[in-house]
Amino acid sequence: PNFTVGDDAQTVDLEKLRGHVVVLNFWATWCVPCIEEVPSLVALQHRMPQVSVVAISNDEDAGVYRQFLSDNHVDFLTVRDPSYRIPKLYGTVKIPESYVIDQKGILRRKFVSAQNWTSPEIVDYLSKL
Repeated sequence: PNFTVGDDAQTVDLEKLRGHVVVLNFWATWCVPCIEEVPSLVALQHRMPQVSVVAISNDEDAGVYRQFLSDNHVDFLTVRDPSYRIPKLYGTVKIPESYVIDQKGILRRKFVSAQNWTSPEIVDYLSKL
């Protein structure tokens, strides 16, 4: 589903990302598997700039969230959604979960649990979209 969500620093409007492959990641700073996959999401965004990595955190504490982004050099688009409104739209009950959305806005694949986003299999899959 399309959505718009924003926090005090960023806004994500999924509709505006049409024409790009999107990796939509649901995460939080207190989630150990989420933290483990963040470096590979950063690396994916650098390796494949034609893919838009978008992360939505359900962190309640804005300060902890911003500090995590700074400490871990997170430079892909991410926003906080402490209400958990957007993950609920996708049926997400456990994080991390990620969705691959193609250029036409069609959900193509769901990943449950932490992934190595720079693995040859995932990079090959994304490059074929």
